[in-house]
Amino acid sequence: LEAGTYAPTGQGLQSPKIVVIQNPETIKEFSAWNRSYFPIDVPEDMDPFYGAKTLLIVLADSERPTYVEDGSSVLAVLVNAAHAVGVGSCWIHRAREEFASEKGKELLKEWGIPETYEGIGHVVLGYPDMDAPEPLPRKEDYIHYVD
Repeated sequence: LEAGTYAPTGQGLQSPKIVVIQNPETIKEFSAWNRSYFPIDVPEDMDPFYGAKTLLIVLADSERPTYVEDGSSVLAVLVNAAHAVGVGSCWIHRAREEFASEKGKELLKEWGIPETYEGIGHVVLGYPDMDAPEPLPRKEDYIHYVD
């Protein structure tokens, strides 16, 4: 978690916030809520958080011009830091949709977070019960050198 607080942010203003949830019932509720924003029909028992014991939600202040980049930077650092200490992680989308909803706005208020904050993404953390899959091959034109 501390590594995420050192993620680069526009002008070093540190606009993001990291919300930590470890209550299993709360994670289950968030899982169902997140699943409701899937663009396709998925089974009711599908868990977009993969049974993780810790759910992180990254929010950022939409009044900052770089809030999406700032929050994304925090998400990337959290995922890499987790891997570095042997913890499994996965970046999960749909936080934007969640916190744009009335329910999301009510949660922000309940948590004491200003209404200008928007959902950027989630990270789930835990110890995987399987080996990590091999990464897909990198596309050949990923890097372009120019003069």
